[in-house]
Amino acid sequence: SEKSKVTSNLNTLILVFNGQRKFSFYIKVRTALNIEARTIHDELSNLFGDEAPSYRTVARWAQWFRPGREEIEDEERSRRPVTESTLENIEEIRSIVSDDSHVTIAELQEHTGLSYGTLHAILSDHLELGKITARYIPKQLMDYQRSERVQICKENLSRFEEGRWCLCDVVTGDESWFFRQ
Repeated sequence: SEKSKVTSNLNTLILVFNGQRKFSFYIKVRTALNIEARTIHDELSNLFGDEAPSYRTVARWAQWFRPGREEIEDEERSRRPVTESTLENIEEIRSIVSDDSHVTIAELQEHTGLSYGTLHAILSDHLELGKITARYIPKQLMDYQRSERVQICKENLSRFEEGRWCLCDVVTGDESWFFRQ
């Protein structure tokens, strides 16, 4: 019908503003026309598919606009930026942990000012370290670490074959962690 054609053209005009899609502007206009958040979300989903904001986002914006909010941009947030896992921070953490593998996250927080979550992400995801017996150990062994462990096992085997090591000194299990100072 003529009305749906006009609505479709209006939707396209509203959503493209300075070359960018302004979903919040569209939500503001549709909310001012007393259109429900579910309907607005369905319209956006039909037009933009996966690029459309979630229903939760649409409902939140509609709730903000109902009392007369004018701004269509997000308000400034006082929390830390999400991008604290910078290369500089990763390298700083790598340096600290390589100097002292017994360092705690609390000590790292004190030294760097980074949040617990950011430090945990840097240690586990970026540096691939895990805390074992209060010490950070690489999740994946480096080549030199593998060869060092093979050498230690060969030494232990030769001690056993020479009779300098008894079977009662051997402990078995699913995993073995050897620390050599």
